[in-house]
This record gives sequence, structure tokens and C-alpha cells, in this order.
Amino acid sequence: MGQDKLTVGLIYGGKSGEHEVSLQTALAVSQAFNYDKYELLPFYITKRGEWRVGNKLSGPFAALEELKLESGAQNTSAAINMLFEKLSAGTGSIDVAFPLLHGTYGEDGTIQGLFEMADLPYVGAGVLASAAGMDKVAMKKLFAEAGLAQCEYCYFTASEWSRGSHAIVQGIEEKLGYPCFVKPANLGSSVGISKARSREELLASVATALRFDMKVIVEEFVDAREIEVGVLGNDEPLASVPGEIVSSSEYYDYQAKYLDGKSQMLIPAELDTELAEEIRDLAVRAFKAISGNGLCRADFFVKKSDQTVWINEVNTMPGFTPYSMYPLLWRETGVSYEALLDRLIELALERYEARQNLNFENGLQ
Repeated sequence: MGQDKLTVGLIYGGKSGEHEVSLQTALAVSQAFNYDKYELLPFYITKRGEWRVGNKLSGPFAALEELKLESGAQNTSAAINMLFEKLSAGTGSIDVAFPLLHGTYGEDGTIQGLFEMADLPYVGAGVLASAAGMDKVAMKKLFAEAGLAQCEYCYFTASEWSRGSHAIVQGIEEKLGYPCFVKPANLGSSVGISKARSREELLASVATALRFDMKVIVEEFVDAREIEVGVLGNDEPLASVPGEIVSSSEYYDYQAKYLDGKSQMLIPAELDTELAEEIRDLAVRAFKAISGNGLCRADFFVKKSDQTVWINEVNTMPGFTPYSMYPLLWRETGVSYEALLDRLIELALERYEARQNLNFENGLQ
């Protein structure tokens, strides 16, 4: 095939707290690619935000340390120039970008905007969906507009809190009561989340959340099962079988998610057929509500008291190692990890082609 191989720019690492998770994902993805069809060009973003670009790979990385591109890598300006080559030359060093970045500066629309500026096809959600998927308040407003049932919530900014915390606390107590969950509005991986059972704990929880973001969201407590669904597609997205998280702690926090290994994933979730179909349908509606593309994982609460289904959140760059919920849900649905990579690249190219037909220059002439 030689010349017919697609060059995929694998972009990983990043400044977020999920840097190490991103490296694990990039290693797994590099090992699953079909090198008869693709060449990989690795772009590593250090924890300080510096970019390094390596040489094209015609085979997988063997170890995590290799991903850090310590030897012979070019620096930030060279890496960014390689992304923008297509704009100046009409052809570029990569055919499609595959960001494997979780959290801030990777999943929040910022790097997606860079790809748009560089006129590059890229895997996953666009600028709007990425930003909305990262900002829990914007996300909930879009869900409400789409008529999706969800828990009650309050939100406020750091400056509003400093000007009138007493009134905000009263509002939370009246609307939500205790216990409630306090979260930074923009952060992945359950960092900075705490459960407040009293006013004292609420004040401490808000102080914690404000260390991570300028906006805080407080949600009512729901006694519910946690069900997750994978969504794959562009204009006609498909939903996977649902899976269930059985958490080791009171809620699915960073510790339970990454460190203690005690949370279980049950795939498929034990749900009656009708309920499973309802959740799959709601997952597609949530994906469309944020204008999703490529992939997302939609997370739901199924209330234990009456089996009603509430959307919790969507994640536009879900965990993507072979042992993460999203690929496992699709494996159970009949799509292997390698086939999933193929499909995501196809979807990226399809979306890019569709957008090429739009006229961005003439406006209303």
C-alpha cells in the first residue's frame, strides 16, 4: 500500500491532571493500530505545555517512556508548524489528528479550535461540543433545552460567592438540601468533588472546588444506579449496550476511578430490555443536545425508588484504554478496539469532507 497509508497525528500528554492516563491511552492506541493502513506521527505535550514531535512510526510504542520523545524530538514551534503545514502548502505532514487528551486543554474545545484553524480533520467532538461537555453548567442547560430529565442543581461564580455566600448557601439548602455534591464546573475525572452533609461541610466543599475552577456547581443527592452508554457516530449516532458502575466509595471519585481498583464495571448492565432501550435512546439525545461528533460516553442515574432515568453528564473524550468503559461497551456491542479506531478516523474524515462544502468566505452576498 505504501503511499496509500493515512498518517495519523497522535496527540497525547497535556497540562491537565490526567496526563498519566493520557500516556496509558496513547500506548494502548499505538499498539492497536493497523500499520498496514496507518502511519503514526507522535505529538507529546509535556506537563508544562511544551510540545514535542517525534518521527513517523510504522509500528507501536513498546513502553511508556518512549512516548515522552526524549531523543531527537523537535520542539513546540516545529510541532505546531507541522500541524499548520496543510494551510500553507495544501498538503500536510498528517492526514488526521487523533487527540488523546483528557480534561483541560484537550477535551474542552481549545485544541479542537487549533485543529480547525489548521484546517485538519480530527477525531472526536468539535469546539462547541467539547466546551459544553467540559462545562457542567452549560451542559445541563443544553440538556434542559433538549427536554432531558436531570437532578436539581445550583451554580455560582467565585466573585458571586465572595460577594454573597450566605444567600447562596440559603438557596442551596432550600432547593437541594443535604447531602449534596459540590463540583468545580470545569474539570474532568472527578477531581475536586466532595459530598456535603451539613452547612459546615458545604462551606469547606465550596472552598475546595474553588481551588480548581472559577465556577462551582452544587447538585442534589440521588440514590441511584450509575449506568453508562457509549455513543459512536456523527449525524446518525449509534448507542452501545449500557454498562453499570458499582463504586467502591460513596460516589465515583478519582480514588475509586483510578487508584483503588475496587469499582466494578458490569457489562452489560442488568436492566430489563425496555429500560435499556430507553437509556440508549436518551444517550443519543444527549449526544445530539451538545452537538456531538465521533464519540462520547453518556452517564445516567437510574433512581432506585422509581426507576426513572436522569442524565448525569456526557464525556466527549472518555477513558480509552482497552480496559476503559467506553471501548469495553463497544466490544460487548460487537465492535473491537481496532475497529473502533478505524471507525473514529472514518468519522473524522467524513465530518471534515462535509464541512469542506460549506462557504465560510462570502457570508450574505
